[in-house]
Amino acid sequence: MVSGSCELPAQRTPLADAAETGLKIVVVGGFGVGKTTLVRSVSEIRPLNTEEIMTQAGVGVDETSGVDAKTTTTVAFDFGRISLNERIVLYLFGAPGQERFWFLWDRLFSGTLGAVVLVDTRRMDDSWYAIDRLEHHGTPFVVAVNRFDDDVAHPLEEIRQALALPEHIPMIDCDARVRTSSKNVLITLVDHLRTMAIARETTP
Repeated sequence: MVSGSCELPAQRTPLADAAETGLKIVVVGGFGVGKTTLVRSVSEIRPLNTEEIMTQAGVGVDETSGVDAKTTTTVAFDFGRISLNERIVLYLFGAPGQERFWFLWDRLFSGTLGAVVLVDTRRMDDSWYAIDRLEHHGTPFVVAVNRFDDDVAHPLEEIRQALALPEHIPMIDCDARVRTSSKNVLITLVDHLRTMAIARETTP
């Protein structure tokens, strides 16, 4: 969980009458990487959160190194909505990060058009499972590096090499607390999906 407050829109926006394309997007990543924060900061409706207070029962079960100040955890999923324009609406599902809830991921991936893998450079190894499951399902994704206040400024290319990501997978810096930054991540994903669709149409 990142420190500081989320940048929220001035008012919650009703769904436009012209909206005709709804896209399901999943935000995945390790425990405490900022998935709930991203969904909350960018959603134009009051997001659905299934956060619970962390208790002693999780000690020794949830790996909390690097996120020792975290006091709540997602136990099912987060849900929000954002309209990219008058016609395209994204429905956002934030997946739980703890290993004991990973069994929910495959169901969340059902019907998903694309995904965002949120990365915390302090806990890079936590990204492997998310990338592996997305590749297993054949789900297109982009990688967003959530720059925390105490983050060491590793260059994106260095992070790409550490995650063994091919060049065609977009990477972007972000601050999950800031709405415009989170929105740019989602626009990057939609642009990636559009590029892939065009490539399929033009391939003989």
